[in-house]
Amino acid sequence: MAPAVPLALLAMGLGLGLALPSCDYPTHLWCSSREIAVACQAESLCANLSRPTAAPVQLSLYYESLCPACQGFLVQQLFTTWVLLPTDVLNITLVPYVRTASCAHTACLMHEAENFTTYFPVIFCMESGSSATKNLKACLQVYAPQLDAGRITACVKGELGAALMHRNAQLTEALDPPHQYVPWVVINGKHTDELQKKAQDSLLRLVCQLYQGDKPKACKDTESPKAAAVCRR
Repeated sequence: MAPAVPLALLAMGLGLGLALPSCDYPTHLWCSSREIAVACQAESLCANLSRPTAAPVQLSLYYESLCPACQGFLVQQLFTTWVLLPTDVLNITLVPYVRTASCAHTACLMHEAENFTTYFPVIFCMESGSSATKNLKACLQVYAPQLDAGRITACVKGELGAALMHRNAQLTEALDPPHQYVPWVVINGKHTDELQKKAQDSLLRLVCQLYQGDKPKACKDTESPKAAAVCRR
């Protein structure tokens, strides 16, 4: 029988290294908890210990459907950034509001679909064209064929559509500071001219800078297309 090898020496042979003086634990316990792994400088060797999850960057977009500046930001910046990043990095809230059929269709679509991953590609498709209402059926067929265009149209024409638009109006009017143009970008509960400019220059770069967790692969190349300016009120 081969002679027994002390665990500490075996660890050295496997590249684990010697425990620090602050590590009073045997090597077989180094990966039993994050605290022990840190004390023994074994974090990189403990695949079973996942890193603490960082909070996603929170972004709220207040916009008008088919406003050219809003279309540019939503299609070129927001949707692109959302596609490139993992779902736990960026959380998006859309607040379309102006008393037009296009915004009502968007609000009713969001209500009907409920799930962001279902309705955002449809909104992207609608805003990529010249008429959100005319594009609705075609966009649903491509991105969300399980949704009923008739139910969305009924929502727009009924009390529910009016209620949804009233709610979005309240959210928009409650902005602090008050919005002066659209698109109006709020990030982590704040709106500043600096954040707005950075978001419109390269939203991907901004989100990557603000995210406190491990940077995803897409953050290595944080240049994205430049959006249009704004639509003044």
